[in-house]
Amino acid sequence: MTITRRFEAPDTLLILLALLALAALLVPWLPAGYFLDDGPVALERYRVAEQSLSIHLFASGEGVGFLNAPFEGFTSGNRSSAAIGIIAFVLLVGGAFGVIRQSGAIDRGVARLVALTGDRPPLLLASLFVTFSLGGAVFGMGEETIAFLALLVPLLDRYGYPREVGVMITYLASQIGFGTSWMNPFSVAIAQGIAGLPLLSGAPFRIVMWMVFTAIGVIFVLRYAARHRQPAAEAALSDSAEPLQWVDRTILAAILATVAWIVWGVVAGGYYIPEIASQFVTLGLVCGVLAVLAGRLTANAAAAAFTEGVRQLVPCALVIALAKGLLMLLGGADPHQPSVLNSLLFALASGLQGWPTLLAAEGMLAAQATFNLFVTSGSAQAAITMPLMAGLGDLVGVTRQIAVLAFQLGDGFTNLITPVSAAMMGALGVAGVSYTHWLQSIWRFVLLLLGCAAITVAIAVAINLS
Repeated sequence: MTITRRFEAPDTLLILLALLALAALLVPWLPAGYFLDDGPVALERYRVAEQSLSIHLFASGEGVGFLNAPFEGFTSGNRSSAAIGIIAFVLLVGGAFGVIRQSGAIDRGVARLVALTGDRPPLLLASLFVTFSLGGAVFGMGEETIAFLALLVPLLDRYGYPREVGVMITYLASQIGFGTSWMNPFSVAIAQGIAGLPLLSGAPFRIVMWMVFTAIGVIFVLRYAARHRQPAAEAALSDSAEPLQWVDRTILAAILATVAWIVWGVVAGGYYIPEIASQFVTLGLVCGVLAVLAGRLTANAAAAAFTEGVRQLVPCALVIALAKGLLMLLGGADPHQPSVLNSLLFALASGLQGWPTLLAAEGMLAAQATFNLFVTSGSAQAAITMPLMAGLGDLVGVTRQIAVLAFQLGDGFTNLITPVSAAMMGALGVAGVSYTHWLQSIWRFVLLLLGCAAITVAIAVAINLS
């Protein structure tokens, strides 16, 4: 009997390991270059190094080795920069939200929202869409939408809405929030850290962007749901959801207060990675204490929830470390030290030389959107592409803030169609929607999102967002 193996997309770690191996093989044969350090980085200041870079299988001391790359990637940077600072930041944020999720406050909040709007289906759909979009913007919600989708599918069936509407108000909404976020710790924060920008810089522009894209998403979903609704089996939904208890209200208020605190800290207090990480730890600690006092969790269960939240983001930390290790094999991101990355930047910038800044920025957006079809992890894409894109922007006149904007817009929206996205395929599986049917339902809207993304980048160039 012949066993047919279903194609399985390679894990992001395997992709990065393959890139590490490819770099180790090719870098010694590629020219290394640098930019003179007695002036600004510019094409005319590029020089080719006398010797190519040397990479060993295993190195000791100051040498560069393929097998050393993971450790070197983990330990690169400092408490305020990639990789070790961002890795610590990501793990601590994951632990804090692990406690929040385990408290049940978010689940009860969504359930209560459903009950309150149960007799007004359009209001329910719009409210859920905004809620999940906000979740994607604030803490990178993606896979978490699958659990909520399982709860919402029976509700949508009773209202006569097709199952794909459930995917739209959960997963699609979260990806719009993810792609337009002003503070997502797993996407825009990592990209800004790698690009050498202050965390949450450019937040006012991005907040407006989030509001506009979320409004577009709400209009699309409401129109789609109205056109495809079938006669409902039941006219109304029982409002049997448990009322929010004092602990739920307090935890949800604490989340909102922390978001306001972070915004104030970055804008007025000069907070950066160490301070923002500590703010999330504070949030997790407060929510854990509240859950224990309310009898929702024991102290040990709260500690276990924090540990589980950290554990779930260990793959993200590994991705960041391997991506930084790859950067090390390429010679590093210092424009004044010989590296293959500098040579690649010079080649790309030479090709774009003379192009208007707007076209160069749009090209960066297209490159990020294409790359995301194969590497859907926002943290991985940031770690892999931002060293290149930030330097490329310097050479062609695109500000680093616009380079980050092109990254996040390109990273968010193609997550809605790429079959290598585990979160999307999981959401479709829970909803019972085939991939081909999903594409038929969504492809025009994805094109609309990408068109709006191109307009957004053009606006950023026009105002010289920095």
